[in-house]
Amino acid sequence: MIESRLVTAEILDQLDENDPEALRSRRDLQRVHRVMGTRAILRRALLPYGEKRQGGPLRLLELGAGDGTLMLGVARSLPAAWPAVELTLLDRLDLLSPGTRAGYGKLGWKVAAAVVDVFEWAKSDPGCFDLVIANLFLHHFGAAQLKSLLKSIAACSGGVFACEPRRSHLALIGSHWIGAIGANAVTRADSVTSVRAGFAGAEISDLWDPTTGRWTVQEYSAGLFSHCFHARRIRDGRGADDHAN
Repeated sequence: MIESRLVTAEILDQLDENDPEALRSRRDLQRVHRVMGTRAILRRALLPYGEKRQGGPLRLLELGAGDGTLMLGVARSLPAAWPAVELTLLDRLDLLSPGTRAGYGKLGWKVAAAVVDVFEWAKSDPGCFDLVIANLFLHHFGAAQLKSLLKSIAACSGGVFACEPRRSHLALIGSHWIGAIGANAVTRADSVTSVRAGFAGAEISDLWDPTTGRWTVQEYSAGLFSHCFHARRIRDGRGADDHAN
């Protein structure tokens, strides 16, 4: 593990959404996800929520969802006999294209875009979700903000899964070589920033402080560069179950 977390603003978050460098960097992120194996990591986390599910649709929320293409790739990889899904993609920018929306429609997924700052969302009545997903998102926040956000997520969900940058010497070396996959200057700089703000050990678990319920909590490394956190609500002594059923 490298030194303590260092959270600083990333360049992409400060660019206009239509800036050519921002558009290029978002395309770079799709290649970064392939290198990190993010789709497979998310798929493994999501599978238990759909197995033997009864009742209404599976309600998913992705925080910091960007253009929605990562989750669409996960959706396409799931078994054919998958329950109905209602997916909310939350981001402060409206990046969901008609083509991506249509892709979800072909799978039978109902998708809605929530264009709002995550902390404004947390102050509102967010509804109930079976699983809240955060991918390369939680590392943007310092400990105090992150603890508050996790508490808000726990209050409205039956599960929380985050896939974040691992803060390690190997990951830091890898971030300096991200240009090898054709990443532009914005992505190259932000990759280093992301690793320095990433997580190691039980740093997310240490901030996990839900106000209600009992939870199972896991925090672990995945692949070479990813750090995962997974909390599932325990209901009625029967094991992990969804929040609202």
